[in-house]
Amino acid sequence: GETNTDDLSPATHATTRPDIPLHANAMLETRMPAGLALIAELKQKGYPLAYVGDVVGTGSSRKSAINSVLWHIGSDIPHVPNKRSGGVILGGKIAPIFFNTAEDSGALPIECDVSALVSGDVITIRPYAGTIERAAGQPGAGEILAQFQLKPSTIADEVRAGGRIPLLIGRSLTDKVRAQLGLPASELFIRPVAPADSGKGYTLAQKMVGKACGLAGVRPGSSCEPLMTTVGSQDTTGPMTRDEMKELACLGFSADLVMQSFCHTAAYPKPVDLKTHAELPDFISSRGGVALRPGDGIIHSWLNRLLLPDTVGTGGDSHTRFPLGISFPAGSGLVAFAAAIGAMPLDMPESVLVRFSGALQPGVTLRDVVNAIPYVAIQQGLLTVEKANKKNIFSGRIMEIEGLPDLKLEQAFELTDATAERSCAGSTIKLSVETVSEYLRSNVALMKNMIARGYSDARTLARRI
Repeated sequence: GETNTDDLSPATHATTRPDIPLHANAMLETRMPAGLALIAELKQKGYPLAYVGDVVGTGSSRKSAINSVLWHIGSDIPHVPNKRSGGVILGGKIAPIFFNTAEDSGALPIECDVSALVSGDVITIRPYAGTIERAAGQPGAGEILAQFQLKPSTIADEVRAGGRIPLLIGRSLTDKVRAQLGLPASELFIRPVAPADSGKGYTLAQKMVGKACGLAGVRPGSSCEPLMTTVGSQDTTGPMTRDEMKELACLGFSADLVMQSFCHTAAYPKPVDLKTHAELPDFISSRGGVALRPGDGIIHSWLNRLLLPDTVGTGGDSHTRFPLGISFPAGSGLVAFAAAIGAMPLDMPESVLVRFSGALQPGVTLRDVVNAIPYVAIQQGLLTVEKANKKNIFSGRIMEIEGLPDLKLEQAFELTDATAERSCAGSTIKLSVETVSEYLRSNVALMKNMIARGYSDARTLARRI
């Protein structure tokens, strides 16, 4: 079946997310009420546990979902209390944000056919051979149950390092020190392999990411670190993002603009939310970020008003889908990294082009346009509804939308926003110069008004203007 992030990290327990061991007690409480008892029972066999599902990790970008899974299947981190790393996650489809967050946390996510696996099976996973077999001593020992290929190519190093972020920092530091000493690059690391140049042009998304990397474009499959021009954080994951920033010793943001919203907890705050409302704005603004106020509104509505065209960004919400430029939503760990370092690791996804032709007909609503995309994909056999052996042409890819140049930005966002429901890694929409110009003029007026009303950090807003 399908496990979404709310099954693993229920929204009703959002206030306990920074306390990983406590929050992990709520994992699967609705989806599988006896799940934790089953995990405890399976651990009695004396083997590490792997989490397996047909579709795993759909839904929001919350890193607490991975934190909870790893608390039950991972290993203790030396000298770091109340947090675990490692663990194996197997899925027919693993949602892209969940996959990336698993990488960041030191887990080993593997996409493969899981139809032959049954809960309680004892298996042997051979990462380099790319096989999952029945373990020795079990009936049918040695039988190959599934085959796979490790992706990305550097994931073995990521697991050894305890996560993708420690690997990136350690590898970069090693390279810089060796360069300073006049030594060649270390051969200890698995280096990303650049895909072959097709000699063809680049899509809009590939050009935007390329621009953020100082290149003409970036081919699918390339490992890159585009500059993050705009980074968004919201309140239910904000305390976790703050903790991750502290781990990175972040005293000032390197990203051009970092924004913190309080849209999820403003209406009915719990005592712990009131504490967050009081403390988090100063934490963000003192590091050069822009802190909104409780009651101001939704993260996306505000973040969209602070964007620059043709730039790259990220946000701690799965619906962070910029209608201007391109964004790659992420968990709190990667959001903290992007804000602190000013760049984000990215394995450039493939793109799917969705092109509308003709003009909108009378009576056809914007919601009809949004729903037309999965409707046509289902008709063409590119998207299936059933969870088992699920087919989804959009999963893990960038949806690039064309043919609607005159939509208002708010309307364009409805289209890009909906790509989250298709499990897309990101999205772009091609708009006219007139549409973008009108929106930018309005945004400048808004930011000037924010400065006049005392929003911090005023210098960041002035720089964006």
